[in-house]
Formats: sequence, C-alpha cells, structure tokens
Amino acid sequence: MKRFIEQKLIAWKQADSRKPLIVRGARQVGKTFSILQFGKNYFQGKVHVIDLEKRLDIHPVFEKNLDVKRIIAELELILDTAITPGEDLLFFDEIQSCPRALMALRYFYEDLPELHVIAAGSLLEFALKEISFPVGRIQFLEMYPLTFSEFLLALGKERLLKALHQSDENISETAHQLLLQNIKDYFLIGGMPEAVRVFSETQNYRRVFEIQEQLIETFRQDFAKYAPFTDKRCLNAVLLNSARMVGQRAKYNRLAEGFSNPTIKKAFDLLRMARIVHKVPAASPAGLPLGASANERKFKIVFLDIGLMQFLNGVKIYREFGKEDLLSIYNGALAEQFVGQELIACKKGALYFWAREAKSSTAEVDYLTVARGDICPIEVKSGKAGRLKSLHLLLQEYPNVPKGYVVSSQPPAELPEQKLKFIPLYEVEKYFCED
Repeated sequence: MKRFIEQKLIAWKQADSRKPLIVRGARQVGKTFSILQFGKNYFQGKVHVIDLEKRLDIHPVFEKNLDVKRIIAELELILDTAITPGEDLLFFDEIQSCPRALMALRYFYEDLPELHVIAAGSLLEFALKEISFPVGRIQFLEMYPLTFSEFLLALGKERLLKALHQSDENISETAHQLLLQNIKDYFLIGGMPEAVRVFSETQNYRRVFEIQEQLIETFRQDFAKYAPFTDKRCLNAVLLNSARMVGQRAKYNRLAEGFSNPTIKKAFDLLRMARIVHKVPAASPAGLPLGASANERKFKIVFLDIGLMQFLNGVKIYREFGKEDLLSIYNGALAEQFVGQELIACKKGALYFWAREAKSSTAEVDYLTVARGDICPIEVKSGKAGRLKSLHLLLQEYPNVPKGYVVSSQPPAELPEQKLKFIPLYEVEKYFCED
C-alpha cells in the first residue's frame, strides 16, 4: 500500500541537518507499516526494530543514563547485531511506552547525528506531557488515514488517479462519474489502512464494517490509559457525539449529558491528543496567518476518518447511498467530513471556519484555509450560486479574499463576476494541497 509519506521520509533521510524523527498519528493509521517499508526500500544496511511496548526488557537500558554510545552498545548486545551509523535505520516503535527513550532522542542528535533514528507511537502526547522535551532537537511528521488519492492507488486505480491530477478544467464526463463513484466508496470505507486492505481484497462492505467496529473498540480500550485524566463514560459519549456533530457548530454541553463542561472539555481535549478528533476553530479572513485570529471557543469538529464516522453514526447504508448527489447523503455531513479530512491531511491540521454573528443575522462558511498564498473560504454545498448567502457576505466584507470556493458533486465551473469557483469533491486535494 503506497503512502505519500514515503516522499517526506526520503527527504528526511537525505537532509544534511537531519534530526531524529518522531512520526505521530492516531492508532492504526499505518505508521509502523510505512516506516518498515521505507527502511526496507531505502537503507542498504539493516533496519533495527525495537517495539518498546513488547520489549519491556529493553527499558532498563535507558534508565542508567542517556549516554547514546552506551545505549547503542547495550542494544547491540541485546539484539546480537551491530548498529552501523550511516547505513542502518534504528526504529523505536510504540516509544510512548518508555518515556526515557523519548528523552534520549535529543542525545542521538547531539552525540550520534550520523545514525538514522525514527520513533513512532500512539498517544504520544500523553508521554510528551510528562517529560522534559527540548524543542529543536527532534523533527516531527504527522500521519493520517489514507487520502482519497492514496485510496485510489490502494485499489489499483492508477489511471483514474492520473486522469484526475493531469486533467484541466475539462475533465471527461466518464472520469467525473467514475471519481464520484469512488468517493461514494470512500465515504463508506474511509482511509484506515486495514479497512482499505480488506475492501481491496474482498470488495465486501460487511467485512469492512467489521474492521471499523474493531478499530473503534481499540480506541475504547485505550480509554483505560486516559483513566487518570477523565471519566471513561464521558470519553465514550464525547467519542460518539463528536462523530455525530461533524458539519455543525459544536458546544461542549452537547457532547455528553450528565457531565460538567470542564469534564467534557477535558475528555474532548484527550481525544484530540489521541488524534481521534480535530478541532476546527473560528477565524477571521481579514489577514494572515489565520491562526492569529482563531477563537477556540467557537469550533467545529472533523473526525479522524470518514469511514469510522459513518459507522459510529449508524448511517442507513442502503437508503442513504442510493442517493445520486453525494452532498445529500446524511444531510451533507459526510461531504463536509470528506473535505475537512482531506484539508487536515495536507495542511497538518491548520484548518478554520468563518462565523459572523450580528444582531440582525448570522452567517457561517464551512472552512477557511490558505492555498498559494491566498485565503480560501470553502463552502460544501449542492446549491447554486444564488443560495450561497454566507459566502457572498464574506467576499463582500473582506475584499482581500480574491475568490470563494464551492465544493460539490458538479464538474468544475467558475463565475468570475461573483468571484466564485466551483470545485468537484475529488479535486479538493489537487486544488488546495498541491501548492
């Protein structure tokens, strides 16, 4: 399964000022698989894999001190092999299980920079909170579920992907319809690697749903690790309701019943740290950077994965997916999740929305992002230009914004006199991520 993170890993390997790399991401998004494939394909020497969740016997190696030459010597004894700087890759998996190993990474950079070191793990933010971790000695790389382009590759549809990324405004009707059909599949299956693999091998949706159920149960099993921080019942309620609130303005008191707002906020923040939910705050399009005007109290939610989101929502598959317009499926919430998920993957989580609340009227635009140096307001809508009142209002109030974008199931189109560009769902990554 080819993942685009491979190109970033190659760039890291070849960089002159390389630092130890930590690959972050939610459970089961493919971190370990991608790193092992990278090691196999791009290192002439050995790939030394140390799973610190399984190898508790290795933890004492990091307890005495953080002298990396001593650590390497002892690891060589335990693994019964030489670790050769400049040729080998040293991979610490599930590194959150050994906080002292996390602390040691800075000394690999300072004392043994020629050795390629990668670490990965889930719930890393929990471990990082508990240790002294200096900035500037480590590189980070975020990993997400498969994007739609990666999904097409995993299903062996290279020609369709090539047609998408090489097409001009006049994409053929055949390619347009095929891409929409594949997006409908992506709505159901999502981008979690195991779900995509099972669908690729069996074309069986029921098997995919079984995998999604197992993945959700894996997340719930992790709740025990959050236990010192919050209530497990509250976490479960917030997990379910976060999936149900995609496409709406979120309020903490709607994420769980019977708990105080501070308790609910803590549960939500823990799910954010686990990368299961993403917070999309309100921001002003008045200028850059968008984050400077972000209002964390006004926010929307994008879930980790669209397949898991539809599963948690119990979407009535045979009724909803018989609809021709993708924007009408589940009242448009899946389309909004799709756009948000694609943008988060390429913008490294930096995503916002716009909300105007005046006494006489309110207005809201689904997303704000930046592409090619321009602020881009994005509406996920099936309607015509005349029904885009909030987007028109934003463009009127902020003349610094050159254009508004409407994402829908329709082919590409443009209304220059209204400063509107219409983008098909399948072009979100191509248009907003390929700077």
